Amino acid sequence: MNAERLLQHYEKTADASDAIIRLRRFILDLAVRGKLVPQDSADEPASELLKRIAAEKARLVKAGEIRKPKALPPVEKSPFELPQSWRWARIREITSDRGQEVPEAAFTYIDVTAINKEAGVVADPKVLQPSEAPGRARKLVMQGDVLYSCVRPYLLNVAIIDTEFVPKPIASTAFAVLNGHGLVAPRYIWIVLRSPFMVECVEETQRGLAYPAINDADFAVLPFPLPPLSEQHRIVAKVDELMELCDQLEAARTAREATRDRLAAASLARLDSPDPETFRDDARFALGTLPALTARPDQIKQLRQAILNLAVRGKLVPQDPKDEPAEDLLKRIAREKARLVKSGEIRKERELPSLSDADMSFELPYHWAWARLGDLTQLVTSGSRDWAKYYSSEGAIFVRMGNLSKDHYRLRLDQIQRVKPPGDGEGTRTRLEAGDILISITGDVGMLGLIPEGFGEAYINQHTAMVRPAPQMKGRYLAELFRSPFAQQQFNEPQRGIKNSFRLTDITQFVVPLPPLAEQHRIVAKVDELMALCGQLEASLITADETRRKLLDALLAEAVTSSALESREAAE
Repeated sequence: MNAERLLQHYEKTADASDAIIRLRRFILDLAVRGKLVPQDSADEPASELLKRIAAEKARLVKAGEIRKPKALPPVEKSPFELPQSWRWARIREITSDRGQEVPEAAFTYIDVTAINKEAGVVADPKVLQPSEAPGRARKLVMQGDVLYSCVRPYLLNVAIIDTEFVPKPIASTAFAVLNGHGLVAPRYIWIVLRSPFMVECVEETQRGLAYPAINDADFAVLPFPLPPLSEQHRIVAKVDELMELCDQLEAARTAREATRDRLAAASLARLDSPDPETFRDDARFALGTLPALTARPDQIKQLRQAILNLAVRGKLVPQDPKDEPAEDLLKRIAREKARLVKSGEIRKERELPSLSDADMSFELPYHWAWARLGDLTQLVTSGSRDWAKYYSSEGAIFVRMGNLSKDHYRLRLDQIQRVKPPGDGEGTRTRLEAGDILISITGDVGMLGLIPEGFGEAYINQHTAMVRPAPQMKGRYLAELFRSPFAQQQFNEPQRGIKNSFRLTDITQFVVPLPPLAEQHRIVAKVDELMALCGQLEASLITADETRRKLLDALLAEAVTSSALESREAAE
């Protein structure tokens, strides 16, 4: 498969989220299967190459340069079919290490941190004195050797020693050292070790879960697809050519995405910090063009945040001068709270601090008003620490932080705890009602939940605050406000200590840009409408990405077939 054909295929799937990563893996997979370049019948077959490797090893053993290798079992069951001139071998059948020694003079130390795994080279070794040598600094290496990290091998820390280091290099015992004796090309070894085939072999063999590793004995018997030496060099040249093409494609895609991101960010910035004179045109432009600028599902979050930012600033729907002003709404709520206090139905609250100029951080539309959240609520509370003793396999739902969400207020109920609540005041105080808004107040502060109608009996724990809006504020405006950038900034500001926390007084003093009640309903309706459009756009992007991935699968499968045919025709 030549570069031109690969480019033609790639352009059809260029925006698939992992296209370049998969393309690189695919190239390596073709390489180790003998399907990347045609075979040449004039090449010395790998069977003869194995004999020459064995002879060279015997010479080195006799000269005392390497230890006599252990006998290795033949590869009896081929992992996949190889071209006729290739052979399966064990990895230590075709490579050797160089032994170990304790450093006695200054040395160049190569550990995993020195590896540039993408380039496949040792990029940043350290020169150490013997007194500074770590206990792992033992393995002898030379220019032309390949290093493979046997510790956490899934990281693919593989490198070729392409430099003659001075002073003498010594590698960490975390590496397997592979000397191909000049008969197995180092770059081809690198290709095999990073190929999907070898990754799978190692995953099946490695041991340990938290800190997986492959030991020397298991590494030695890994199966290795060995081509003739001449074909190794052709494979390396073709892989380098195609990887360079991938680099170009990746750079082009990165530049394209960066341009898209800048255009989207510029459009959103105009909405986040609106200019009153140009806002209507800015909003029309942004909402009209963002779908075209948005190519990834993760970008939809920015659009949702911009919509919420407009909503709480009075920029999402037009104002109606006939609406009851927010100041009158505040007075109605205050009168009703005073009546409930007098009748003993609710407690009298502490007086809230006056709003400062800093609290009123932007200009509100006519008929809006600034308020503290405590002015708009009937109850703000949290659960106690003693609920664990009421845990049960059945009973009421016990809402915990894990049931809250960061980006929206729908409760996550895939895993719920149940309780049999006490019959005392604690059970009454923290029992949830429809319309209550939940806010996490420790750890990840500002996660949200909204209790829907018909939710049933439920309670909260001490890490969650419950905000019960005054009856006049029933609706979803406050819930939408809490997930806006304006509110999330307030959640972040007062957090204290090593464990982030948000006190109930912080909740009651929360600053609210309050619209007239009628406008609150119009805002919520418009938010719902625009969020639905965001959901449709997000779904279409996911579908498009899946379509590209499937197309890429089909094209890669086609390329495998065509490469196999080309290889067979060339061999014949």
